[in-house]
Amino acid sequence: MFSPKKSQNNIQKSPQQRFLFVLGIVFFLMYFILGMMIIFWKELPIALSWNGRLIMGILLIAYSFFRFVRLLQNNRES
Repeated sequence: MFSPKKSQNNIQKSPQQRFLFVLGIVFFLMYFILGMMIIFWKELPIALSWNGRLIMGILLIAYSFFRFVRLLQNNRES
């Protein structure tokens, strides 16, 4: 009645692909946490005004999500 569809996600990835996926997640988290630190950590030794810190933090967070979306797209393709 129902035929199971074979998904590409069911195919086991090579160790290199898994390593690159995990590395991509690590860098996503690193950029996200760095952006949050720049915004909220008041004693961070960076000579920026509040507006500069906010813009820099938002840019890093946006870049982290951009990397994450690309990582998911590349993971689906391979």
